[in-house]
Amino acid sequence: MRYLSHLLALIFAVAPSTASLADSLPGVHHFLVIGCDGMSPDGIEHAKTPVMHGMMERGSYSLHARAVMPTVSSPNWASMIMGAGPEQHGITSNEWETNKFEIAPIVLGPGGMFPTIFGVLREQRPTTYQAVFHDWDGFGRLFERAAVNQIEHPEGPTNTMNRAVACLREHHPEFTFVHLDHVDHAGHTFGWKSPEYYTAVEVADKLIGEALAVLKEAGMGDDTVVLVTADHGGKGTHHGGFTMEEIEIPWILIGPGVQKGHQLTTYVNTYDTAATIAYALGLQTPSAWIARPVTEAFGTGK
Repeated sequence: MRYLSHLLALIFAVAPSTASLADSLPGVHHFLVIGCDGMSPDGIEHAKTPVMHGMMERGSYSLHARAVMPTVSSPNWASMIMGAGPEQHGITSNEWETNKFEIAPIVLGPGGMFPTIFGVLREQRPTTYQAVFHDWDGFGRLFERAAVNQIEHPEGPTNTMNRAVACLREHHPEFTFVHLDHVDHAGHTFGWKSPEYYTAVEVADKLIGEALAVLKEAGMGDDTVVLVTADHGGKGTHHGGFTMEEIEIPWILIGPGVQKGHQLTTYVNTYDTAATIAYALGLQTPSAWIARPVTEAFGTGK
């Protein structure tokens, strides 16, 4: 009897909420996330970042969104796509593997891990094309690989974005996730707030601009929501500690229906990214997720 109760609890926690599946928000046919590892709000404010500043002028944003603890990569990238924190998904360090962990996830989805936005989208919209391009190899173990049509781990930020824009041109994916790793490398090598770090942020800004240009070229510019964000910041040459420099991250959204030039007053946590993607694409979210969509960005609530 105890086993049956536990099994039913797992089923209902993974199952979507009882609300009926909605259509995507008006005009939204695609969603692109560009995540820059280690990119702090300070980096955007002090480097030359015309592309990201332009996005803030024509979109909604927060430079005070928050990562989860610990402020290291795996727990934060996981939270971003899993709509929950380490307390729920169990990814607490960069040493995590599906068969190597200290805290078990509260539920297991079809992919043998806590459910991500990739799995949710695949389950509810089976014919969608999804693509992931990750500059850090570790990102590739954090999602249900069988749910994604195209997964590539190119070497370096330029190659990563080149492969991503080629995919955008050819396949027009409904959901694309691009991970860039070089900003974090600059922080570890030279220090956050160093001239070299700001140069790395400027490279990221240029690459983001290339993606936006290709969306327009491919006829996707008017129906794609684009989010630029990060997993964590840094202090000195490190992150993983308990400081505002490490926990605050940027969250910049543009696209159809997004309020223009709007600084968000809603508190944004990195796990709210998954819920916002689901909201924009009209998906039900698993009841095990704790995330809330940032509806204020679309002018539909706070």
